[in-house]
Amino acid sequence: MNDTGSLTRHYSLRRDEPLWAALPGGGITTSRKIASKTYDVVIVGAGISGALTAHALVGHGLKVLVVDRRRPVRGSSLASTAMIQHEIDVPLHVLQNSVGSHRARRIWQRSAGAVEQLAQMIVDLRVKCAFDRKRTLYLSGDEYGARALKAEVDARADAGIDAELLSGARLRAHFGIDRTAAIDSGISASANPAQLTAGLFRHAREHGTEIVSGVEISDIQALGERVAISTSRGALLSAGHVVFCTGYEFLQCLAHKSQKVMSTWAIASRPNLERPTWLDQYLVWEGSDPYLYFRSTPDGRVIVGGEDEDGEEAYRDEAKRQRKSKRLVEKLADLTGIAVGQPDFQWSAPFAVTPQGLPMIGHAPGMKNVYVTMGFGGNGITFSQIAAQLISSEILGHHDADWDLFPIE
Repeated sequence: MNDTGSLTRHYSLRRDEPLWAALPGGGITTSRKIASKTYDVVIVGAGISGALTAHALVGHGLKVLVVDRRRPVRGSSLASTAMIQHEIDVPLHVLQNSVGSHRARRIWQRSAGAVEQLAQMIVDLRVKCAFDRKRTLYLSGDEYGARALKAEVDARADAGIDAELLSGARLRAHFGIDRTAAIDSGISASANPAQLTAGLFRHAREHGTEIVSGVEISDIQALGERVAISTSRGALLSAGHVVFCTGYEFLQCLAHKSQKVMSTWAIASRPNLERPTWLDQYLVWEGSDPYLYFRSTPDGRVIVGGEDEDGEEAYRDEAKRQRKSKRLVEKLADLTGIAVGQPDFQWSAPFAVTPQGLPMIGHAPGMKNVYVTMGFGGNGITFSQIAAQLISSEILGHHDADWDLFPIE
């Protein structure tokens, strides 16, 4: 629903309690008061997108402010299952048909590069976030069968992205899964998204980034080379650049655009759940609509997500959450034999999608110094890294050759 006096659409960005809310390390100390009237960059949104953008601006002598109407890491980032993949919801060979082969390859290559950069960043900063390099197992399903997966492997090979096609027989022999085919690939990872986001913010804060919670941006106006900003508390600020990293609470001026909000559900099992040994090395998802996806955690939990459906209000329904959780448990058991029983954690959240499964990264309409990043689909953390790179390059005056990959349409 919309709230008056706000530039962004408001959502209660999750329901019940995600696993990450119960684990330590996801908090960060913030100020309740903005210290200055003038900044080089104001970042709106203290989730993973805001954290990565703040990190990308560290070390360049900029005065940076991050604001959020919530506490940091309390929005949609907390609801993520943190399957960090280079693979995009729309397969490469399908994406080529809609955006052209050259652009589709650039998008997939950029996505693969973003995962590698995230991995190196976490090592360099020593962020403790249960980060683990993974392989991905992409199973044939009712939307993409064995023939489609063969075409996908060929398209990835042409783009220089390694992937191996597994026959149904090999899939059954090595993984105990009965599907007609699968793609086995690398360049993936998993993490605790709350710890990752908080760790990045701590690093940015140590290098001078100001982080203030409980602040809503109520209006912005371009004034020459600066941007005037009004807050819900009546403060007036001036910034050289403003970056909206508000996730699915997208800007009102973009509400008519092609992205839509859907609902999704997820569960986490008890620790040390009995599971096949191979699962600790893989993220798993399928070529179905809606698709099932799952992974394990370092303490032996299995996290399962899916059952997505249209509608930005469906995730609020408590009875539906119970039904969806039960269905996720059943689907996992049918596919793998893993018996979750009663999940320790169940949660639901809205998320935004675009027809091509791509984010929208660019300027807000009519405002060259106001940037927007939104519509992340199933690749939130990976696309957030790409957005941070593209937008920070524009701010720093180093135009990125891939700036045109994710236009706001």
